Amino acid sequence: MPTFTAPDGTRLAWHLRGTGEPLAVLPGGPMRASAYLGDLGGLAAHRRLALLDLRGTGDSAPPADPASYRCDRMVEDVEVWRAHMGLEHMDLLAHSAGAALAMLYAARHPQRMRRLLLITPNPSALGLRATPEDRLAAARLRAHEPWFAEAFPAFRAWLAGEAEFDERFLPFFHGRWDDTARAHTEAELEQTNEDAGERYFADGAFTPDATRAALAALTAPVLLLAGELDGGPRPDLARRAAEAFPNAEVAVQPGAGHYPWLDDPEWFLKRTLTFLDGPAGAVLPSAEQAAPGRTPG
Repeated sequence: MPTFTAPDGTRLAWHLRGTGEPLAVLPGGPMRASAYLGDLGGLAAHRRLALLDLRGTGDSAPPADPASYRCDRMVEDVEVWRAHMGLEHMDLLAHSAGAALAMLYAARHPQRMRRLLLITPNPSALGLRATPEDRLAAARLRAHEPWFAEAFPAFRAWLAGEAEFDERFLPFFHGRWDDTARAHTEAELEQTNEDAGERYFADGAFTPDATRAALAALTAPVLLLAGELDGGPRPDLARRAAEAFPNAEVAVQPGAGHYPWLDDPEWFLKRTLTFLDGPAGAVLPSAEQAAPGRTPG
């Protein structure tokens, strides 16, 4: 297990899986150990995944200053990690809350980006956020599921702040509520640093106007992959987030929730490899490109 030292002296760990060209990976959660990403639906058979455990998660040490769990304060962790790996430019994949960190990194270090792949991204860094209405609208798409009648009222009450988190509505975060999804959710509590997660989005973490202005200099291709059934973000919110990038496309995975590599690994793998194998820093062919805010057919 390789490690490196962050600018403040915190010892951080990362994990290597697979073979091929390196693909740096930032986990979500927020502040969940990278183990939950597995091999990203078989992507490790095509790219060498370098998965970072953010400070205080997985095999990375907790920092001396808990305030450094704030998203923007970890941008330089990523930059030191890139240099430690010996990458002049890197392909970067980020999931969920990790996408907010990736956006801040791309804004601060656009010259280091070769490709940016944002999976069901949290767009808080752009001043956008999934609303309770978004999440309920996505949840209603599951009305035919046998667990819906019991899960939906609990989900609605939690979103309204009227009830605690309830395991009954966990199926809404997955496109398929099967044994794989159940095992994935059962591991979440042990893998997540909840105190750090509460600090990740703390006040001051984001300056959306400045981030959007900085991202105007990003020439690297960007793919935002949304799940058709995901409430955070819904596909429309992913399209709005794509407008912040000069060279972005949006893909919507059919039948997928917040963890699309679990719901349909074959579809996920084909779409991500199509993007990653494209020419770095160049506009992709028209059949595969979407103008910001549009979804490829």
